[in-house]
Amino acid sequence: MNILAIALCLVLLAALPLGCASVQKGPSAPQWALAIHGGAGVIDRDATSTERDQYTRSLVSALENGRSMLIAGASAVDAVESVVRQLEDDPLFNAGRGAVYTYEGTHELDASIMDGSTLACGAVAGVRTVRNPIGLARRVMERSPHVLLIGDGAERFADMQGVERVENTWFDTPRRREQWEKRRREMDAAPASSASFKPLHDPRAAFGTVGAVALDVHGKLAAATSTGGMTCKRWGRVGDTPIIGAGTYADTHAAISCTGTGEEFIRHGVARQIALIVELQGQSVQRAAERVVFDRLKPDDGGVIVVGRDGSIAMVFNSDGMFRGAADSAGRFDVGIWKDLEKRSSGARP
Repeated sequence: MNILAIALCLVLLAALPLGCASVQKGPSAPQWALAIHGGAGVIDRDATSTERDQYTRSLVSALENGRSMLIAGASAVDAVESVVRQLEDDPLFNAGRGAVYTYEGTHELDASIMDGSTLACGAVAGVRTVRNPIGLARRVMERSPHVLLIGDGAERFADMQGVERVENTWFDTPRRREQWEKRRREMDAAPASSASFKPLHDPRAAFGTVGAVALDVHGKLAAATSTGGMTCKRWGRVGDTPIIGAGTYADTHAAISCTGTGEEFIRHGVARQIALIVELQGQSVQRAAERVVFDRLKPDDGGVIVVGRDGSIAMVFNSDGMFRGAADSAGRFDVGIWKDLEKRSSGARP
């Protein structure tokens, strides 16, 4: 090729539209992403604006917390633990302070956490004096050879780890006590062979969980979930929250946290099933979540939040609503209670 031909080629290349390369590549995937939930049992739509605003403020605050950490380069594990810890301390939600009562009038708390990059995971069930069960679950993951500790054993492990302890009554709230007293009267008045063995199944009061899933700037995924269980649960009942693969799961493809009727999430291995659909079938996290929530679970069983390794977010539920929020490095920041989402601006954009 002579000098004239080379010059002509350079002229033609310079004349190409500058946006061609970016159009072919498409939009960049979010560098980090975060989704949170505060349970699938929601308040009525006719609730006072004050009550709605309380929940919205709590969701926004938790979302801001995790968002700030991820922007600063925190790991996904650190972010989801911090968000769940904050929600455990918020009396509006059924986890930590604000947990529902057992049939006996006490509180038994469950939590789990998972690092998707290593499959390391830890969980606790039936703890009674640990202020933040999610912190103890992380210690099980990082400071023990086990995955799940329960009851008295988990309490003894908490003694060894020096985590903050409280009296069981610290978890009390007037609203949860009112729900418990009403359901206890119903159960005690029913025949022993029927409803007396059934926990409350009112979507607004029966169950609820808090959870967070995240993708950090290092490309790692994590999930965390915590709950007080179901109102008037009996005999040391444990739901899906501390069961890895049922209520919580994270690998290199997706991170999932679930909320709803725990027995159904256990039967269907919901969290793990969603991750497998993403990994083995190449489905988006939205499609994978919809397939499981709508095709496997029954109406009103609950919902899930999912973050994929590409930063995509799914928040899917078959109940009346789900307290939830999502944020990412592309500028997304929204929260919701019922079907609709409320887009919000929060602080400086990343």
